[in-house]
Amino acid sequence: MEMFAEYGHAVASVVLFTLVVLFMSPFTALAKQGKGLAPGATPDQDYNDKAYRLNRAYLNGTETLPAYLTVTVAAILMGVSPFWVNLLASIALVARLVMLVVHLRGIGKPSAGLRSVFYVVAWACMFVMGLMALVAAF
Repeated sequence: MEMFAEYGHAVASVVLFTLVVLFMSPFTALAKQGKGLAPGATPDQDYNDKAYRLNRAYLNGTETLPAYLTVTVAAILMGVSPFWVNLLASIALVARLVMLVVHLRGIGKPSAGLRSVFYVVAWACMFVMGLMALVAAF
């Protein structure tokens, strides 16, 4: 596995992102249970409600994780420059973590605010990694 050693930051970022999503799961369930909601139910769409924001942050993570994992692993397997894969994966992770904090704390507007800026940063990093993997494949 020495060939993957150069991608240590990228691999660690995928693992950290996964652990954050897994860590949020029981807290999301407890917050919904505290509101008397059945498993799988969604809190009312009220950005002032902490349970709603926690649930949305958790769902955002579960929605993004497959794409993040796919483009990061594809870039690694295609031998894209470790510098760029590590940098882009790490920036995407940091942007997602900042977005999570902004979301959980209810900072800014529900849409087109600070959270959206960090979403776009993470999205752009993943998009570029995906393009790099495609270019390397051909």
